[in-house]
Amino acid sequence: MKPLRISLLHLAPVPGEISANRRLLEHATHIAASQGAVWVVSPELAVCGYGFSRLIGTDWIMPEPAKWMSSFCELVKGLGVNVFLSHPERDSQDNGLYNSVFFIDSRGAIGARHRKINTISDGWSSSGSTIEPFDWNGTKVGILLCADAYTSHVADTLRSKGAQILMSPAAWGPGLYGPNGEWEQRTVETGLPLIVCNRTGEDSTRSFCSAESLVVINGQKVLRHTSFGSVVLTFDWDLERMALLSPEFVKCVL
Repeated sequence: MKPLRISLLHLAPVPGEISANRRLLEHATHIAASQGAVWVVSPELAVCGYGFSRLIGTDWIMPEPAKWMSSFCELVKGLGVNVFLSHPERDSQDNGLYNSVFFIDSRGAIGARHRKINTISDGWSSSGSTIEPFDWNGTKVGILLCADAYTSHVADTLRSKGAQILMSPAAWGPGLYGPNGEWEQRTVETGLPLIVCNRTGEDSTRSFCSAESLVVINGQKVLRHTSFGSVVLTFDWDLERMALLSPEFVKCVL
């Protein structure tokens, strides 16, 4: 099997600046594609920043795919990549708000969706009710959206349903309630590798400049990165052996 090239978009979204953040996502996705990435992963809430609700509220959140996400799906199709996109959504049936990750495949179709389960710290979103891995070319992929990795429940459920690898878009930086071994522990408990795409920059209430994007295997951080600015981090992965092929991230500063 050909190595899987993965790019993590370690971005610094500006809270509440949706149009600018979407342009940053588009630019970073172009860069990832130019690096040969097959999977491209955004951090949590890359389109709006973590503390967006205090600044711009939630009325702008729509059922997805709305206009911009539809155009982004066309971009993904044109580039021939597969994207894990973190984007809030409104449920068209009950009007509930969800902190979600959409897997957009290389055909431009939304192939999977995960609504964040552990939302107590978000303040605006309802908790998702479905924990299910999705299939990508014969590989079962599980999604942990940031605090979904805080306890063992979501990861354990994904493993029990056949997940072979865990992907975690995150906005989780050091400080009070910051990460304290949770990512490493989830890999020990499940035996599954975990890839974390974190964010950087300043949000409305906290700094993410020391937040880490990671590859974690058997309780060890085998690749790790922090930076003050946006950067695309690219590496190669062996899906057959579930093993890291790259000794370090290839970094492209934005």
